Amino acid sequence: QVQLVESGGGLVQPGGSLTLSCAASGAASGSIFNISNMGWHRQAPGNQRELVAAISSGGGRIDYANSVKGRFTISRNNAKNALYLQMSSLKPEDTAVYYCHADEPYFGVDYWGKGTLVTVSS
Repeated sequence: QVQLVESGGGLVQPGGSLTLSCAASGAASGSIFNISNMGWHRQAPGNQRELVAAISSGGGRIDYANSVKGRFTISRNNAKNALYLQMSSLKPEDTAVYYCHADEPYFGVDYWGKGTLVTVSS
């Protein structure tokens, strides 16, 4: 089993910045993290969960939702089993619970963190 724990959420003013982190731990977490595609998803009240950004296992492929392109940057450090999301120029509509996700269908990897709340408000 792998546990994903998000951190770094909080209250920030519009236009501000925040960096989220996701740490993987548990048995074989290092091996599982290194082979997994990782993603950040978010869910605002009343909305469906949506993919914000994704990064392939080796970091060679990165995708962003159109709504965050140019403002958010996803990165990973496989040596530290860590995933990051740098968020800048935050808007009130970015307010949501942000979830970390590990995915590798061939090996049956599908893990979610419990989420961290980001609130953008003045």
